[in-house]
Amino acid sequence: MAKTIHSMIRVLDEARSVDFYSRAFGLKVADRLDFDSFTLVYMSNAESAFELELTVNKGRTEPYDLGDGYGHLAVSVDNLDAEHSRLTEAGLAPRKLVEFKNGDTLVARFFFIADPDGYQIEVLERGGRFL
Repeated sequence: MAKTIHSMIRVLDEARSVDFYSRAFGLKVADRLDFDSFTLVYMSNAESAFELELTVNKGRTEPYDLGDGYGHLAVSVDNLDAEHSRLTEAGLAPRKLVEFKNGDTLVARFFFIADPDGYQIEVLERGGRFL
């Protein structure tokens, strides 16, 4: 069987991205590998062994074109309302809370937030299949 271990995104500014993911989701730098032309920063927290890999290509000044293929990264939280308030108070500009239903059945409660490079992160309230 395969085990998912990380997802990689390319970022322009390491410090700005590390700060965002730390403040928004409690991710801390688990490892940092510096090479001549790029740096890899692995971030994680105690909630999961899954890591987010930030790739910083040295000398890059232009924002990355996210294209029309990127979807989103998703995280789950215990209290969606409290998390939305905390991120708003932190100045991180989460979007509106959404209740996603299939007919009359609530499937999920969530909101989206964008990181400094424009990557979308879905923040879901824990429950059902979103634990």
